[in-house]
Amino acid sequence: MNLIGFFINFLPSIGFILALVLLAHILKQRRSPASTLAWLMAIVFVPYAGVPLYIIFGGRKMTRMAENKPLLSDSPPVNTDAAVTDSRIFPGGFPATKGNKALLLTTGSQAFRRIMALIRSAEKTIHITTFILGRDDTGRAILNALTEKARRGVKVYLLLDALGSLRVRRKYLLPLLNAGGKAAFFMPMMHLPFRGRANLRNHRKMVLVDHTRAIVGGMNLAAQYMGPGEAKDYWLDFSIQVEGPSVAHIYRVFQSDWRFAAGEPLPEIPLEAQGPATLPGEIMQFAASGPDVAGDALREELLAAFFRARRRVWIMTPYFVPDDLILESLCIAAKRGIDLRLVLPARSNHRLADLVREGYLSQLQESGGKIMLYEPGMMHAKVLLIDDRAAVTGSVNMDMRSLLLDYEVALCVYSREVINQFATWMQSHMAYCRLRKPRTGATLGILEGMGRLVAPLL
Repeated sequence: MNLIGFFINFLPSIGFILALVLLAHILKQRRSPASTLAWLMAIVFVPYAGVPLYIIFGGRKMTRMAENKPLLSDSPPVNTDAAVTDSRIFPGGFPATKGNKALLLTTGSQAFRRIMALIRSAEKTIHITTFILGRDDTGRAILNALTEKARRGVKVYLLLDALGSLRVRRKYLLPLLNAGGKAAFFMPMMHLPFRGRANLRNHRKMVLVDHTRAIVGGMNLAAQYMGPGEAKDYWLDFSIQVEGPSVAHIYRVFQSDWRFAAGEPLPEIPLEAQGPATLPGEIMQFAASGPDVAGDALREELLAAFFRARRRVWIMTPYFVPDDLILESLCIAAKRGIDLRLVLPARSNHRLADLVREGYLSQLQESGGKIMLYEPGMMHAKVLLIDDRAAVTGSVNMDMRSLLLDYEVALCVYSREVINQFATWMQSHMAYCRLRKPRTGATLGILEGMGRLVAPLL
């Protein structure tokens, strides 16, 4: 028997054994019942597709790899005089701190100008994490500015997600590298099998300068999100600039990610760089979630916040594919009479996500939630209001990928003045939304049900 014949004869047996191993692995993981069932069905009924897809995309937590990654909870005390004693919204996040300053960045042109200004003002260090670095005018402008600062002796660290920035090659980054800057790719796509790493992306977006100022939010460094043009040229998106003690926590996340991706430890933040915490300012709290964080921190904390809400829950998100617990908590909030508003793009850049979301939207709408569809164009903002006591923004979408798989960050602001700014901005864009009409029809109900079956695999 030749080698090809041997392989053909034994391939079904190998596939069967591999499927059994993967089934055991799935059952051992802490997944939602929907996700577990979806992967089990894929492997049992379409093994030739389900098995390789799970090997590539099925991983959720990287216990062994995380052991070599600095734990975010191990962060040393930072400006203890700035700490706020209660844990606020995110008991699993960094301590809330006072003495911060916030500047809302509500257009792509405004965010681009602020990022460029921060880079040009840098005197010692620049740390940037982004999911997408564009090979376009926006990406080149930012890369050129970083290169110029590196030539002048500023230490520049650029961390890119290997999937989000798949089109970025080392050649594109050579000017920065030759000038003395450093770059690394998070979770390279080429890796050993059975790691499940391709499904765990670094979706965090952070820009830090001199350990004193930072920008976090949902905007990637690419032309769809920001640039020198007019605001109407870009997707509707949202970021926030921060100064104060919370910047030390943002740096801690970058520090951990950089060591994991580049294999290089970064120094601890100088305490004197944080500035005095006794000045008047906002109370903020920074939090992270992902395979490097125990449990599903942001998801669990959002669940608790939805159940505790008394007056309103306003959500802006580009995609809405929640797990059952998140959906149920929102439905219960709506049934309790909470002013629950969910703002989504009428049509997003991911058509499959738009199709899958329909069943979830129908259930939330039947519970009394108000579904508002933004019509002028793509809306990519991730913003959340809980009553008058908390406003949250960051990189987290309201879907299972962000809440259960990807590396994400969120910044929560507790000061009334900034919360009111969030609310005013959200209301200004609700004026450009239409209310979703209830869907009816047996065929539509079947399609919505089918969409929910595949949702855990997205």
